[in-house]
Amino acid sequence: MAENYPERIRAALVYDVAVKTPLEPAALLSQRLDNNVLLKREDQQSIFSFKVRGAFNKMSHLSEQQRARGVAAASAGNHAQGVALAARHLGCHALIFMPVTTPRIKVQTVRSLGAEVVLRGDSYDEAYAYAREAAMQSERVFVHPYDDPDIIAGQGTIGKELIEQHEEPIDVIFVPVGGGGLISGIASYVKSVTPDTKIIGVEPDDAAAMKASLEKGERVLLDHVGLFADGVAVAMVGEETFGICRRLVDEIVTVDTDAICAAIKDAFEDTRSILEPAGALSIAGMKHWVERDRVSGKTLVAIASGANMNFDRLRFVAERAELGEQREAILAVTIPERAGSLKEFCRALGTRNITEFNYRYADDREAHVFVGVGMENRSDLTPLMEALSDKHFSVINFSDNEMAKLHIAHMVGGHAAGVPDEVLYRFEFPERPGALMKFLDGMPHDWNISLFHYRNHGTDYGRVLIGMQVPETERAEFRGFLDKIGYEYIEETDNPAYRMFLA
Repeated sequence: MAENYPERIRAALVYDVAVKTPLEPAALLSQRLDNNVLLKREDQQSIFSFKVRGAFNKMSHLSEQQRARGVAAASAGNHAQGVALAARHLGCHALIFMPVTTPRIKVQTVRSLGAEVVLRGDSYDEAYAYAREAAMQSERVFVHPYDDPDIIAGQGTIGKELIEQHEEPIDVIFVPVGGGGLISGIASYVKSVTPDTKIIGVEPDDAAAMKASLEKGERVLLDHVGLFADGVAVAMVGEETFGICRRLVDEIVTVDTDAICAAIKDAFEDTRSILEPAGALSIAGMKHWVERDRVSGKTLVAIASGANMNFDRLRFVAERAELGEQREAILAVTIPERAGSLKEFCRALGTRNITEFNYRYADDREAHVFVGVGMENRSDLTPLMEALSDKHFSVINFSDNEMAKLHIAHMVGGHAAGVPDEVLYRFEFPERPGALMKFLDGMPHDWNISLFHYRNHGTDYGRVLIGMQVPETERAEFRGFLDKIGYEYIEETDNPAYRMFLA
């Protein structure tokens, strides 16, 4: 690379607005994982995120003329706050484009820091396009969230602090990855001082743009990006950051939503702080790596990158944390519809903790039970399923069935009779007024909606389950309509949870 990043990082200007965050021992995690676990507490920055480092370093290097014209940026949250805070400190105007789906609290926070907020587009990519156009027309400097040497150098000051804060060599540093600015900065500095320290990136399994890019050897544009860890929901990583990661990052691991929720709980138990999903991503990846490679006795650092958590999302996190810790299993059990069978089923469960229990008469031959069972770890599941099978109960493990956990658990109530041609789809709707009407108005036929379930998860999108009666001869046209409407969707018509409890 042409850029001398270690030198840039040493010269970075961040501490007018950023603080040197503590490197704290995580006693409970250390005990559970049999390693020395340390958390780099970037959630303790004034905006509760590391993003202020890169934004201020970038903007502090602008000329007086550039600052006079102002800056532009696009962000759904943390980067916007970093730019707004830097602009206020430097006395320049910040024009920040945010998607219209951005939660109100984030918009209010950015405005309270003095920035001008413009709401445009349903997604970050649309807001980004508007911001780029506005920057060009008004001759403002565009402050990129990750693909900029000054941004990378600002984030890299975290790596410099880690080396200074821990006298002994660190074995592994786990870093959340979105566009790649944070891990590029940390890796650039740490590898120049302690090259044997491993740098491992962590991505959600439904937003793993860096992993896909490194595996292919070129930047990959993802067709779909999961939004739960919205702070790292990036469809394509940066050009500069990709080049750095190819040279310096040892590995990228991925984790699912349940693992992230469990990591949020882990951080809370050790710190009594609540990290946002992207902020806990590195902890989830660390746990996965330790378990996969059976590592012990090492010094491991996880970057707790942010704590801008929407309060409404906590309910969902709490529900899924036990599954992420593999301390709960979701089972569908078929029992005979006869006197005493339910008691026999409960007796087979033994003294295990029941976290959820849904029962509904199916017909005069059998009934289906949707049950959550607490356990010490997932290894307890096999003997439980064997015990139920020994009693001649049919058992299906739904612990990894996303539709069952998101929707079916809250809908179990009996099968629908007389609903021919029903198809089932799971959607992500933008969390904004009119999203459902856009869906309904766009339908070319009056296909009947036979099932509908929605849950708010405190994010900028809603998870919706819809059943519709669509004749076989119109299925191709229906799928064309779904592609045209532009909402992410997955067909669930053949999902066994639907067949057992609702169809």
